[in-house]
Amino acid sequence: MHVVGIVLVLVVLGTAVATFAGRLRVPAPSLLVLAGVGVALVPGVPALHVPPQIIGMVVLPPLLYASAEELSLRDLRTVWRPVTILSFGLVFASAAAVGFAAVAVAGLPPAMAFVLGAVLSSTDPVAVTALGRRLALPGRVQVLVQAESLFNDATSLVLFKVAVGIAVAVGAAVSVPAAGGEFLLLGGGGSLVGAAVAGLVWLVRRRTVDPVLETVIALVTPYAAYVLAESVHTSGVTSVVVAGVLLGRSGHRLTDAHIRLQLNAVYAVVVFLLESVVFSIVGLELPTLVRDLPAGTGLWPLQALALAAVLIAVRVLSTLPLTRAVKPTQGRGRLSWRVAGVVTWAGTRGVMPLAAALSIPLVTDDGTKLAGRPLVLVLTTAVVVLTLVGQGLTLAAVVNRSGLALEPEHTVREEDDARDALNRTALDHVEDLAELEALSDTAVDRVRRALTARLDRTPETPDGTTADASYRQLRREVIAVQSTELRRLYDEHRISDTTRRRLQHDLDREEAALGTP
Repeated sequence: MHVVGIVLVLVVLGTAVATFAGRLRVPAPSLLVLAGVGVALVPGVPALHVPPQIIGMVVLPPLLYASAEELSLRDLRTVWRPVTILSFGLVFASAAAVGFAAVAVAGLPPAMAFVLGAVLSSTDPVAVTALGRRLALPGRVQVLVQAESLFNDATSLVLFKVAVGIAVAVGAAVSVPAAGGEFLLLGGGGSLVGAAVAGLVWLVRRRTVDPVLETVIALVTPYAAYVLAESVHTSGVTSVVVAGVLLGRSGHRLTDAHIRLQLNAVYAVVVFLLESVVFSIVGLELPTLVRDLPAGTGLWPLQALALAAVLIAVRVLSTLPLTRAVKPTQGRGRLSWRVAGVVTWAGTRGVMPLAAALSIPLVTDDGTKLAGRPLVLVLTTAVVVLTLVGQGLTLAAVVNRSGLALEPEHTVREEDDARDALNRTALDHVEDLAELEALSDTAVDRVRRALTARLDRTPETPDGTTADASYRQLRREVIAVQSTELRRLYDEHRISDTTRRRLQHDLDREEAALGTP
């Protein structure tokens, strides 16, 4: 009951914070972390100890899956080179810099210092996606930030496992071939498992027409990908990401409008509840971990601030030359310093570093207590809080100052132009059907007048007649034609992924309003 009560309180807290965040136009994760810290400091609130298995197996899979499904493969192809460099080079550079800094400013043993460096070396996809939802970034920049956070976890997990192995095994030496093999096993094996799960789910979902079963399958998919990958000792995180990216690309072809609307609604609720709980836990954990610190570690706030500054400095130094050396594949010129600033400031840490830190063993192989573990937990959580709050609350300002944020007028104009293109294509199709006399004149006339009204930006006036089977059949056919045109506009880079998703949602609502065929 104790755990259930805390979870219910966190859900209520998350709902209230999300409401205020929407009114204040600030990211909800940043306020949730602050709220968690505030609740933990209230006298009488019990200490919170969350097992890392709960975060890893219950919370992370659906959040990672939802983030991966939102990733645009079209835009990912244009930034795969900078994403690759950031996912490898920047992770190694950050781990090394934090390790040396932790030895210098925190006095950690070298082995534990590099465990801390591995923990903090990668950005967090859950935090990055949650913070980026309110930012009107160009598609290529949004994908660059989001894809880096999704694909750098395999690298950091290998570093973490190697560093932990050295820390718990007295006198152990680093084997580069063994570390390379472990990376291939984690990243490559996880990718294969994720692809296999995506293929199996695709085969099942294309034969499923029950909305309840479709929803259950969609909810179970990330857990299946994670558990299967972990059971064969590969990366569950990579497996979930690969499955989400592959299924996100083909999801619109696997289900009908009714099921897509239901899945979107269910997943929106699940993501909101889990994010509310998990970001609050980050704040709640910090005071509890601080109370468990041994004597002589009172300088941890300054040490955490120094480590956060090191992470940002390394990210700046790595990103700036990258933007000059890497060209987008679509020939839009070089990435600018403005992109470098946004990519740097969007590199927040979040839930995954906390889960990794909590999984550090308590003792070494010879049974002695692992020195420095409490301080590593506190510094990890403190850096997470600092980045989520400091960078999270100021990210929108950085984006606005960079000039990269899309103006609302741009988004509205793109949507209006796309709607006009869809309606013109549909009207041409209706005229072709009228010449063939394949449907009743009444149904054709009603649909023609509705499409013409949309093109003329005039309100549609209902004629009071009941929608018969012929009219509903024509409307479904028109919506199918519009969906095909929408995918064509997207494939030809004429609209963004955000516009495609929004217009597809509107088409799904229209189709669902017609009832079942």
